[in-house]
Amino acid sequence: MTKFVAAAIVAVLLFSGTSLQASDAMKAIIASYMDLHAHLFTDKMDGVKPAAAAIAVQASSMGAGGAAMAAAAKRMEAAADLKAARDAFGALSDAVIAAGKAEGWKDVPDIKVAYCPMVNKSWLQKDGSIRNPYYGPAMPTCGEFKKP
Repeated sequence: MTKFVAAAIVAVLLFSGTSLQASDAMKAIIASYMDLHAHLFTDKMDGVKPAAAAIAVQASSMGAGGAAMAAAAKRMEAAADLKAARDAFGALSDAVIAAGKAEGWKDVPDIKVAYCPMVNKSWLQKDGSIRNPYYGPAMPTCGEFKKP
């Protein structure tokens, strides 16, 4: 009986550790994602590559659950200009939103999903008014918030 209890405790600790690591990775991914969002919203490529690289590293640490995010982040890191970065941001947004939903949006309660009907793409942002990263200053408020 003692071996069973010990095994159950170890299993609970391992499961809890995995859940916490994924949540910590998602928090780091969301922080870098918010940097990307800010750069794209202001039409700036400076800082896009390092933020995308940080997401790729964090997502890779999540194993299979982070594979889509890592691949999309690497495509974004390779973007040569603002148009390519915005295109890659759409795939990255889809991957981060899917991973957040799968994780239950733990520890990121102030994140909202926004949607731009002009490009048919979603993105994440913190509370506030719409700040469209696909159009930046050209059409900053195009879009609406959706339920995550």
